[in-house]
Amino acid sequence: MRISVIGCGYLGAVHAAAMAKLGHDVVGIDVDERKINDLQAGRAPFFEPGLPELLTEAQDTGRLTFSTSMADASGAAVHFVCVGTPQRKGEYAADLSYVESAFRELTPYLSGEDIVVGKSTVPVGTAERMAACIAQAQPNTVLVWNPEFLREGHAVKDTLAPDRFVYGVPTGEAGRRATKVLDEVYAAPLANSTPRLTMDYATAELVKASANSFLATKISFINAMAEVCDAAGADVTALADAIGMDDRIGRKFLNAGVGFGGGCLPKDIRAFMARAGELGADQALSFLREVDAINMRRRSRVVELTRELVGGSLIGKRITVLGAAFKPESDDVRDSPSLSVAAQLELQGATVTVTDPEALSNSKDRFPELSYEPDMASAVSKADALVLLTEWKEYRNMDPKVVGKLVSSKKILDGRNVLSPKTWRDAGWAYKGMGRP
Repeated sequence: MRISVIGCGYLGAVHAAAMAKLGHDVVGIDVDERKINDLQAGRAPFFEPGLPELLTEAQDTGRLTFSTSMADASGAAVHFVCVGTPQRKGEYAADLSYVESAFRELTPYLSGEDIVVGKSTVPVGTAERMAACIAQAQPNTVLVWNPEFLREGHAVKDTLAPDRFVYGVPTGEAGRRATKVLDEVYAAPLANSTPRLTMDYATAELVKASANSFLATKISFINAMAEVCDAAGADVTALADAIGMDDRIGRKFLNAGVGFGGGCLPKDIRAFMARAGELGADQALSFLREVDAINMRRRSRVVELTRELVGGSLIGKRITVLGAAFKPESDDVRDSPSLSVAAQLELQGATVTVTDPEALSNSKDRFPELSYEPDMASAVSKADALVLLTEWKEYRNMDPKVVGKLVSSKKILDGRNVLSPKTWRDAGWAYKGMGRP
């Protein structure tokens, strides 16, 4: 099947390469010429494990090409719209200008029986509106809303072998036809027993918003418990282990720390609140304001704990922040808790050095005033305290005895609760975790 993928950012580039891997002829389209040149040369414009190899493999077969011209979408039977929906500046609401532009520019190149598939995360009601726009120009073209559930660092696997497919389709014959075509696109993973759910547009849109809101709530819940544990002298990690054994709760996403960031959870829960307000259901999601507030408060808490760790004042202290990306196996620094904390430490008088195995280039673009050092040994040299904020494997596996010979003072704040307190304390370190005595 010939497929076009509109938007070759994080979602689109992975999706285009994965669809080619599944045997389809794919053209990826984006207005960013530099991004397209990188992809056409087999270079991933961002760090994602497995993507460079997937790009090379797909292009070697001749089934994957990239273009800056929307006209190259002509002739494709299925068109995936994978553009971003960032937070609107100064507001909670999502900026849909990229989605609206993609549909507007794609429409002239649609024909007859084409299927358009929206994968972008959008406020509920967007699909119905986009379907109406398409119908005016091409009455026989059908829109499906097929939300993505990718995890950065695992995006290739999540695209090729997802845990479920969700199709938001219209009623009647049009919906049945679109479902059949999309089943053909995803034939390989469906054959491996991936569940497939079909529903109306609004429910499909709400699946993604609800899932992200639930995950954000779970993270903020355990971080709120960490605040209580700090006050009571309890251990939030042991607490999470205990309540996580209840299969109604589960242990995943119950890791207390500096909180969540990235390009999805923060802006998606805010957009969800904004849309609920537009629909007159704002009270239903009022709890998400506290979820967001708890999450942001964790960053300030890390700064407070670091200040306490170095004796009550940050002025003149050399602090090394381990990790800049919002999560390991990614170079994404959008709404990064690490960089937010680093900037706050610097503002309070510390001399801050940030290190990260993949995200320093992106970090410099967003926080040029900070100091960066790619080599971890150089970054920690003569530091008065280390602050671990992204749980890269190389930081989790640090040898406290080796690192202890490099620093000026053996003090560490474990902002992700991934280190062994006993191991570090036995090596002579003053160790502080989040919600741990």
